[in-house]
Amino acid sequence: MLRQLYIENVAVIERADVPLDHGLTVLTGETGAGKSILIDALAAVLGERASRDLVRSGCSHAMITAVFDELPSGVMQMLTEQGFTCEDGELMLRRRISAENKSLCFIGDQPCTAAVMRSIGRLLVNIHGQHENQALLSVDRHVEYLDRLGGLADIHAVYAARYREYCATHRRLRKLDVDETAKLHRMDMLRFQIAELEEADLQSGEEEQLVARRDRLHNAEKIVRWLQLSEQILSGNEDENGAVSALEQTSVLLRDAGRYLPEAQELSVRLGTLLPELQDVAATVSSLCDSPDFDPAELDAVEDRLALVRRLTPKYGGSIETALLYLQQAKEELGAFEASDEEFERLSVQLEEERVLLMEAAQTLTQARKQAAQVFSTAVCEQLRFLDMPRVTLAVSIEPSALTASGADKVEFLISANPGEPPKPIAKIASGGELSRIMLALKTVMSSADDIPTLIFDEVDAGISGRAAAKVGYKLRELASGGKKQVLCVTHLAQIAACAHCQLLIEKSVHNDRTVTTVRAVEGDERCRELARIIGGEVTALSLQTAREMLERLPSLADEQFE
Repeated sequence: MLRQLYIENVAVIERADVPLDHGLTVLTGETGAGKSILIDALAAVLGERASRDLVRSGCSHAMITAVFDELPSGVMQMLTEQGFTCEDGELMLRRRISAENKSLCFIGDQPCTAAVMRSIGRLLVNIHGQHENQALLSVDRHVEYLDRLGGLADIHAVYAARYREYCATHRRLRKLDVDETAKLHRMDMLRFQIAELEEADLQSGEEEQLVARRDRLHNAEKIVRWLQLSEQILSGNEDENGAVSALEQTSVLLRDAGRYLPEAQELSVRLGTLLPELQDVAATVSSLCDSPDFDPAELDAVEDRLALVRRLTPKYGGSIETALLYLQQAKEELGAFEASDEEFERLSVQLEEERVLLMEAAQTLTQARKQAAQVFSTAVCEQLRFLDMPRVTLAVSIEPSALTASGADKVEFLISANPGEPPKPIAKIASGGELSRIMLALKTVMSSADDIPTLIFDEVDAGISGRAAAKVGYKLRELASGGKKQVLCVTHLAQIAACAHCQLLIEKSVHNDRTVTTVRAVEGDERCRELARIIGGEVTALSLQTAREMLERLPSLADEQFE
């Protein structure tokens, strides 16, 4: 149950602390006083869409807090799943909306997303706005109403799961069932490309190695000449000694001089350390000259191989690496095509099996809906008779349709306004007042099918008056009696307001050139005056007397009958 609603800086409401209790609570006041703003604020703290337009002009932010107790089991389970706790069985929802259109949501003291708050809020409160009557005109919503009343959630869940499986298999099968000519053409292309790449036997990094080898072969004569000159300089020839021999002689001479000149001895030692490295260099150069790795015929082979690489790589991504990756992917795709016939057959069998199960689930759902429709129609008609619509009957049409996510049924509510007339779609028959009462009848019937503790009606009295209005008021009081449901209602009709267990007056005034809306409970004579104002606009002795009679008559007409 909603126990308290605290509002700060929301539209014309500067600050309001609204305590609430069991039973029927009505909100009354002049048009434009801010009654619907309370409903908008409550919707916001329940996680519904909220904009910065809710923030009071000149304020940095709006704050809305709602406190609930006697929480349904579904709410407790969701709180536990989401990692939230509530102390002493109370739950506090809080939302801060800034003028910059930023929103912060809290469950207790813990921050949460608006989506989580909305999921929990919809298990706590059902808000019936003025626009929702029009939902009756949408045939697509009728199956939803019927399933809720019939308690068909589990049956629908089985059907929905099988429908998802069937659709997933159908999508996979359709993907395999491509045009056969295009498939064969693609397979031929893949086989050619695979053969071409496998025959080429490309190796990662091969192009760089080929370029280096080609450059070496192109300069083979220069390399040989340079090596031979280097060998001659280092090792000498028949006519003269080379650098190695000269340095050896120099080392000996410096050693001899070192007997008399210590500095020369040091230079001989230093030169001696260099000689082994120089001798190794000379031997290596000589070895390269003796066995040159240059084959003139090899150049043609390298050039041909490099040309092949550079012809293939642009076709397959621009490099050897991308060509090798394409080869792997082509083999996988070809394998999938080759296995597709077998897979297609397997999926065809699977799809037929799933179709049989889906049709069984659809038939089960249809039968359950037909049974629920009888109960639903009877219950709604009973409510409509009480709501001063004794000649109106509601029938539920269930016709076969193509399989959809909601089943294989087209569900539509039909009404007959007069005896003997065939039922027709609601949109063609019902007036605004009839829509309001039909929706109230639906809500009354469906309230037994869920455990949402708080119901809110924003101007359910649209298009009705007189005896019908009194009946609507009694029905709302009945709905809120017994402690199972809490009902809040915005109304402009005294017949409805008089049925309330509690009446809140919404008043608008001007203080310091600012519009301020206040919310307070009215009782006793003050409540009589507010009812009198609703009855006649101005409070007169006659309207006051009428208001008192309405309140005095209520216990015998409502409490004794419904509680």
